[in-house]
Amino acid sequence: MQKRLLQWYEKNGRHELPWRNTTNIYHIYLSEIMLQQTQVNRVRDEYYPQFLAKFPTLKTLADAQESEVLAAWSGLGYYSRARNLHKTAKLCENELPKSYEELLKLPGIGSYTASAICAFGYHQNLPVLDTNIKRVIKRLFALINPSEKELTRQAVKVLNDKEPRAHNLALMDLGSLVCLPKNPKCQECPLTSECQGKEEPELYTQTKKTKYETMELFYGVCVKDDKITLVKTEGSMYKGMLSLPCVDPLEDDFLVSFKHAYTKYRLSVHLYRLDEAPKDAIWLSLEELESAPISSLVTKALTALNLKKLP
Repeated sequence: MQKRLLQWYEKNGRHELPWRNTTNIYHIYLSEIMLQQTQVNRVRDEYYPQFLAKFPTLKTLADAQESEVLAAWSGLGYYSRARNLHKTAKLCENELPKSYEELLKLPGIGSYTASAICAFGYHQNLPVLDTNIKRVIKRLFALINPSEKELTRQAVKVLNDKEPRAHNLALMDLGSLVCLPKNPKCQECPLTSECQGKEEPELYTQTKKTKYETMELFYGVCVKDDKITLVKTEGSMYKGMLSLPCVDPLEDDFLVSFKHAYTKYRLSVHLYRLDEAPKDAIWLSLEELESAPISSLVTKALTALNLKKLP
């Protein structure tokens, strides 16, 4: 089974991904953090190369200001990832630890990320359990709602001790390309003869539906001398980022509304004309906004306002 899996991976795996063609532990670590909540193509084509161009080493990241890191992360969302990445760089500016246990002590590094760094970066004999691999394991052993402990036990059972890195990457790609959540391509799977769940594959991928919270947000837009006002965010949603100032809505000053999704929130955002800027306002030109730590919500607001140039 292991041999067939690796043969399939050699022919069909995503070998072109840049973080799979490097031995740089920092680059591998960065990719794992980015990929947690972002599609592979966006990470590969945009954020990963841009971030490394600005912070090519763990040391350069450690020496940067948090605002610079957040600005480079703008658009990726889940900004606690960027803050934890920066904190970890300050703690390990020369090299990340090599043990799973030591990695777990670092900000923002959980069980999956620690095992991924150990297996993909340090070639250690550990199973890696991302969403795709978990799905493969569930179906392979016909597990319904298994615990993390049970998933790990079964993953260890099939782990290729001689080639753990390739084995984990192969399972990851198998889940991404073949063992799909819906309509899996079982006829293309190299593990189909051993798969205990192939007769009812969707039975092992049932998940609880996410409950979303709806919120209404009201922001003010103050423009003067080709600049727009932003304020530093203190709340949990976009902590440390720059945002439009919150206002009490007045219908006479209404400009535009739009919808926005952020983690578990479904937001209705309303923008209003603001004549006076808050005392703590930061004035930025459109050119300065390009390198400022702003969220995708603010970017969407600027697009909704059609501010190609500030009046």
